[in-house]
Amino acid sequence: MNYQVITGENKKINYVNVSKNISKLLRHTALKVGLQMDDEGYVKLDDILKLGRFKQVTFEDIQKIVETNDKKRYKMKFEDGSWYIKANQGHSIKLKNPNLKKVMDPSEIPVVIHGTYTKYLNSILDNGLIPKNRTHIHFAKGLYGEEGVISGMRYNYEIAIYIDSKKAMKDGIEFFISENGVILSTGLNNRIDKKYFKKICKKNGQEIPF
Repeated sequence: MNYQVITGENKKINYVNVSKNISKLLRHTALKVGLQMDDEGYVKLDDILKLGRFKQVTFEDIQKIVETNDKKRYKMKFEDGSWYIKANQGHSIKLKNPNLKKVMDPSEIPVVIHGTYTKYLNSILDNGLIPKNRTHIHFAKGLYGEEGVISGMRYNYEIAIYIDSKKAMKDGIEFFISENGVILSTGLNNRIDKKYFKKICKKNGQEIPF
């Protein structure tokens, strides 16, 4: 995605900033600013574009952001004469029907990795993985940059925590897959204990004993 694109006479749109604002709105603040959201998280695009922060943004700008987003964060649909947009995952807003695929067998997710930073590792080892302000804990199907891995962890992660999905599912932990391929879980009582950690590695591959 281009960082800044000129789209018309004397008009500059910073697509990165617009994408961040859209992401925050769809994942966290839509209801607070009075927007209507359906059970899957869709919001009418016309209503979004009426908000002051998007006054220079057009439908075409949003469409380009959705189409070029490298993590496939968004999805659009046309229904009853209007366009709608949603975030595929990452919500703190609890959705009635987030349209997630439930993982039925550990073989569907042979690799489950949570990316994090060194400063959080001691807390994670003490308390386990928790969703914090989101509805789910996020995982990737592989390391950032590997084939088929487009989302689920940040590019600048420092620590990779590998989850034993077979052991976790045997103990009743459920996993789901979002429409953009992110593995999601609420763990047991909103927590995944370190006993389900298979291994912990630094970004260079060096294992960290725990």
